[in-house]
Amino acid sequence: MTNTLSADTREHFWTHIANEIAQAIGQGVYAPGERLPSEHSLAERFGVNRHTIRRSLSALVQRGLVRAEQGSGTYVEDFAVDLAIGKRTRHRQNLAQAGLKGSFRVLESSRVRATADQARALQVPARSMLLHLLVLGEGAGQPLHVSDRYFPLPRFHGLADVVRDTGSITQAFTAHGVTDYIRHESRISARLPDARTAGHLRQGTARPALYVTKVNTDMAGVPIEYAETWFAGDRVTLTVNHDGE
Repeated sequence: MTNTLSADTREHFWTHIANEIAQAIGQGVYAPGERLPSEHSLAERFGVNRHTIRRSLSALVQRGLVRAEQGSGTYVEDFAVDLAIGKRTRHRQNLAQAGLKGSFRVLESSRVRATADQARALQVPARSMLLHLLVLGEGAGQPLHVSDRYFPLPRFHGLADVVRDTGSITQAFTAHGVTDYIRHESRISARLPDARTAGHLRQGTARPALYVTKVNTDMAGVPIEYAETWFAGDRVTLTVNHDGE
């Protein structure tokens, strides 16, 4: 009797292989610009056929981590990191999973009046006072994203100082009594950045960036953060995690 693999099993094989190669890229096993092993070598290594490897590599191409050059092979993009968006997305954890060390720096801090959109997202009255942070996220010495983040006041008075000291929004929330929080909503689009954003990302204004708005809530469902984040489109691929974490 021939033992055939189910469609779900085959799907698991190629996605698992793609994820393992992506992790190796993030950890520097395959350097930027380096040619990946041949399809034959990868097929032998993972114990699958070349069709499965092609599907895995195609997925990595779509994620922007590698490029295929006809007649030559598959190469790691000059700089590429795959970041996940899930219910509990954390900057440091995201980079660690990609095998990268990163930093999280506060560039500006101020008190502002909530716009209509910000007030609606944070469920506070219009013109309420908010804490605004301009934050730069880096990985492997490269700017990955820059974000305008807004927090309700007076609940998060002093949060900026904790972020500066620790480089962590999560630790700053903990210091303010929020031991866990989840992402309520994310909206993703591709846009051209303004001069300020392009400068922080070290790219031109004519090159599109990934624009993401998000709302984080505490475990009681109360909004605690609204953010507008620009990701460098040629360095970052965003993967939405449908498993909910």
